[in-house]
Amino acid sequence: MNKKDEISALKAWLMVLASLADDAAVLALIFLGLWYFHVKITWPLILLVAVVMVVFVFIMHKAIVPSLRQRKINGAEGMIGAIGEVTEALNPAGTIKIKGEYWKATSIEGDIEVGSTVEVMRIDGLHLEVRKKEP
Repeated sequence: MNKKDEISALKAWLMVLASLADDAAVLALIFLGLWYFHVKITWPLILLVAVVMVVFVFIMHKAIVPSLRQRKINGAEGMIGAIGEVTEALNPAGTIKIKGEYWKATSIEGDIEVGSTVEVMRIDGLHLEVRKKEP
């Protein structure tokens, strides 16, 4: 996985904590409202709510943080770094085949012959810019 394609664990955690902040705010407002209307809130209830929140954060950590750190695999972002084969010579434009699909491509490093392996460097609409991949 490329370093540029992944986000740091800290950033992923900050995203999770930001999504939990509104839950904590609503919970605080509920407790404040109950206190305002003189509803007795016992310590065991507060501890139970705290334990539930800790368990929820743990589940979020195990389920969501890894998915936030994954490399994007769909759309244009998923094409960058993809490996394909030249089907029509690139001098500098031609056709390549990636994952069973044919794409119009331009070589950024000169002519590339049919059968060569290429790597996608950039995508512009439906046109790829590639370079020869050395074995």
